[in-house]
Amino acid sequence: MAADSGTGAERLAALADERVDHRFKGLPPDADGLTVGELAAQRRNLFSGGFTTPVLALSAERLDHNLRLMETYSVRHGLTFAPHGKTSMAPQLFQRQIEHGAWGITLAVPHQVRVARAFGVQRVFLANEVVDAAALKWVSSQLDADPGFRFVCYVDSVRGVELMDSALRGAVRPVDVVVELAAGKGARTGVRTEAECAAVADAVAGVDTLRLVGVAGYEGEVPDADSERVRGWLRRLVALAVDFDKDGRFDGLEEIVVSAGGSAWFDAVADVFAGIPELSVPVLKLLRSGAYVSHDDGHYRKITPFNRVPEEGALQPAFRLWAQVVSRPSAEQAFANAGKRDAAYDLDLPEVQVVRSDAGERPADGVTVTGLSDQHAWIRTDEGVELRVGDWVGMGLSHPCTSFDKWELIPVVEQDGTVVDYIRTYF
Repeated sequence: MAADSGTGAERLAALADERVDHRFKGLPPDADGLTVGELAAQRRNLFSGGFTTPVLALSAERLDHNLRLMETYSVRHGLTFAPHGKTSMAPQLFQRQIEHGAWGITLAVPHQVRVARAFGVQRVFLANEVVDAAALKWVSSQLDADPGFRFVCYVDSVRGVELMDSALRGAVRPVDVVVELAAGKGARTGVRTEAECAAVADAVAGVDTLRLVGVAGYEGEVPDADSERVRGWLRRLVALAVDFDKDGRFDGLEEIVVSAGGSAWFDAVADVFAGIPELSVPVLKLLRSGAYVSHDDGHYRKITPFNRVPEEGALQPAFRLWAQVVSRPSAEQAFANAGKRDAAYDLDLPEVQVVRSDAGERPADGVTVTGLSDQHAWIRTDEGVELRVGDWVGMGLSHPCTSFDKWELIPVVEQDGTVVDYIRTYF
């Protein structure tokens, strides 16, 4: 059955009816048996409302700010926006992004598409080649059952085209594909040369089950990436689209898809895509940056394009992980009860930002996370720093993509600590 907008809206609304219980970390034990909606209506305080540590909180104000900023940015630069949903895998956030002007949602694997469809997402860009026959048959069933569903995915090999064609024979609608141009020698996926891109495009033209609608790639994989190298690769991508159009490969289309854009170089994407020449039909300039929705206090804070072009605005880190000091074995060492199971750690360690004690909240000067065990944060304190067993420490996190996946139900918290909503994730 296709996931029409009514079904999606109903399933989004039904998230409020899910019962709170032991599955969800950090939530108040005395809330067991309440629905998520009932708990949200209580507007409990994160620090005094029975929440247990560790608990991840998403700032309501900063989330709103980031959603509005990227909407404005995309409009300003004439870009269509399909944010990468694998960052959060949260249907409520998919919906909010769409409400803020997103064309659709970018995803990485078929399971994620199933989640998006279950909650009514009508446009999906899958930034991967799909060669799994069962997944392709499911995609085809969705397309055949729902004329309003738009699905686009990568192809990056003749062999991939052959496998897709074999799985899709008998489908009513062809699957739309874009040739993925690799970001360079030794990069991740994608076709390495323009001649090979043409061969893949020829293979697509030779089957009835696929339709070539454009070109795409991911500039974040450019080796030794800097502004010049990234822009050079983006110009190759645009030139590939131009050449394909001159060769008549897009005949019969209403629009041509040209897509790129991670969260590190979307300023370069905006600049180069602004120079796409007029083609035979309009170009859908599809930006796919996704980490912006929560931003972070580590990796993306350092490399965001808004650092290079500050007049465009600034994203705000929206996550804070709260843990409690459970051991203070020496004047220089402490341990908090959050570890690898709770905090992103693949790029940077958590950053202690504030300490909450009986005396109130203060900056965490001289308090540093030096390592993570499964359930403990190793903390070093400078000489003379007061940090007591029972104090709460609020930590900023790096890499949103590995923050959301550790929490199935995330409190959305206003600046004064009031919890106003809960975000459900599906990893």
